[in-house]
Amino acid sequence: METKLVVKSNINCENCLRRVTPFLDKSEKIKTWSVDTVNPDKLLTVTGEDITFEVIENILKPSGFKITNLDG
Repeated sequence: METKLVVKSNINCENCLRRVTPFLDKSEKIKTWSVDTVNPDKLLTVTGEDITFEVIENILKPSGFKITNLDG
């Protein structure tokens, strides 16, 4: 089932995007992703198959980037 998840991240610049891209691109679960680096919350939007907070968190963990829920 395709799902969409929007979370806060600490991905805040072009260098960060270059570092995180291989991790997000290699996941077979992720169809599309984007980061709004202009937004103060650096919103990461991910769509794909059965996307959950935990799935994204585990994909990003080796890259050194973190996410948090929008409500906290």
